[in-house]
Amino acid sequence: QVQLVESGGGLVQAGGSLRLSCAASGRTFSSMTMGWFRQAPGKEREFVAAISGSGGNTYYSTSVKDRFTISRDNAKNTVYLQMNSLKLEDTAVYYCATSSFGYYDLLRNAYWGQGTQVTVSS
Repeated sequence: QVQLVESGGGLVQAGGSLRLSCAASGRTFSSMTMGWFRQAPGKEREFVAAISGSGGNTYYSTSVKDRFTISRDNAKNTVYLQMNSLKLEDTAVYYCATSSFGYYDLLRNAYWGQGTQVTVSS
């Protein structure tokens, strides 16, 4: 059974930066497409970013493209989300997610972590 443990959330001022980490175990990490989703209060969970097992392909939502960067270190079984130029609307619980069947399966059938809170203040 795969396990995902997120860290790095917290309180940051608008315009600031945070880096989220997600440590994975239980499967061959390099075979896992990894991603980040988020859920703001009163809203549905939404896709943020994803990265293929090799790291060669990345995907972003339009709302975070050019501000957030997803990366992975397969030697450390960890995926990262570097978040720059944070906005108030980025406030949400951020969830690490994985699928062994690629990006499109990640969007539909991801396995989730417990989430980490990111709060952006003015």
